[in-house]
Amino acid sequence: MSELDFTVKIGNKLTLKNPVMLASGTVGYGNEISEFLDLSEIGAIVTKSISLKPRKGNPPQRVVETTGGMLNAIGLANVGVEKFISEKLPFLEKVNSTLICNIAASSVEEYTECVKILDKYKIIKGFEINVSCPNVKDGGLIFGNNLEAVAGITEKVRVVTEKPVIIKLSPNVSNIAEFAKVAKERGADAVSAINTLVGTAFDIYTRRPKIKNITGGLSGPAIKPVALAKVFEISRNVDIPIIGIGGISKWEDAIEFMIAGASAFQLGTINFVNPKAAKEILEGVKNYCLQNNIKEISGLTGSYEL
Repeated sequence: MSELDFTVKIGNKLTLKNPVMLASGTVGYGNEISEFLDLSEIGAIVTKSISLKPRKGNPPQRVVETTGGMLNAIGLANVGVEKFISEKLPFLEKVNSTLICNIAASSVEEYTECVKILDKYKIIKGFEINVSCPNVKDGGLIFGNNLEAVAGITEKVRVVTEKPVIIKLSPNVSNIAEFAKVAKERGADAVSAINTLVGTAFDIYTRRPKIKNITGGLSGPAIKPVALAKVFEISRNVDIPIIGIGGISKWEDAIEFMIAGASAFQLGTINFVNPKAAKEILEGVKNYCLQNNIKEISGLTGSYEL
């Protein structure tokens, strides 16, 4: 074994060269950030959400900077699965990194159909299922806030692929561990925690919401304590691999998430601030391990003491 083993396992099916992942929606389909960052050095890239058909998303203004973060109401704008395959996948096939496709849909059938189409491409190593989508067949219900909906989506997606299935959990629930538990019971290999918090902002002069959609998803350093608490809650109650997300902007943040129970972590909003952050955080985590005589990075996961 080398002096420092930086590989991490996400369940039984997915091994990453290191725990650094680029979060969905923050680096497009990879090519946008590739001029600043060598993607082959990163553990995994999670694509911008992919839906069965192209989506225009919400009208602007749909991104607003806030204290310690930002609000976004992009509305899952994307090129759709066909254009993703023809226009985006060729670039990603040349990148020596693990590719995870984030899937968005407005019905269970759309989730399964999208996964079925993409499942045959060997370059795609797994699927992150974005359950924070409105169910158009049920009056706009957000899937991720309903246990039965999360159970149903997980079960149906599990049937159509043998590749790793990661359920991206919403923090806008009272007991996130319940959702992690039902995801595991229905066949998920791991969970990502957390998705964005609901937030809003107003212009004090016009007295109107700054975001056209009124509310948006809050991300960035402001949500880190909440995200850490959610990861910790899951790790103490459910035996399932966790990918930590939420406000990581420096290597110390990443270490905290792993101590709290995360096997790997995703970088999101920080990519807009510093597109080289992934490499800098990776180096910081490596130095921490060397200085503290940690031979295997995976040993940090859930290493908290109470």
